[in-house]
Amino acid sequence: MSDSPPEVRTAPDGRTLWTLRASPVGPLLLTATGRGLARVVFHADEAVTGSVLSRPTAGGGTASGDPTGHLLTASGELDAYFGGALRRFTVPLDWTLAPGFTGRVLRELLAAVPYGAVTGYRELALRLDEPGAARAVGAAMGANPLPVIVPCHRVVAADGGIGGFSGGLETKRTLLALEGVLPAPMF
Repeated sequence: MSDSPPEVRTAPDGRTLWTLRASPVGPLLLTATGRGLARVVFHADEAVTGSVLSRPTAGGGTASGDPTGHLLTASGELDAYFGGALRRFTVPLDWTLAPGFTGRVLRELLAAVPYGAVTGYRELALRLDEPGAARAVGAAMGANPLPVIVPCHRVVAADGGIGGFSGGLETKRTLLALEGVLPAPMF
């Protein structure tokens, strides 16, 4: 976490802004467009950051919002979340990178599963009136461009395990412990 305002930079596409933020789960890359926060990327070392920024954010800056403001809001809210002082994010989101079924799943997750709660892949599929789509829900979780903000870490396996996670299982355990779902690690 950081006490300083983020250094905001322009991505190679010229329309997307980005910053790096320290967090208890490692460095996070945040990107934003005029629509809102577009990406949160775990383990944002130089190679990961370069790879992500080389891919354009479709639909980029066509909206009239302030990408710098979105990054500042997201940075402050993430710091508050990791500090235990925020349970619901308010930063505007750019859903461009979550089209179709993935977007439906992620929006439902965001609306239906609050801080400190979990749901299963099948339960989320049922909420969408797609009872046979548990695996597709899992694929949508893996494609989530906005993890932490859109809390795919709150989706767990039916057998009682924590399931998979694009940020790694230790990251998922840390997020679930932060929210009180799992006990905090002892070391």
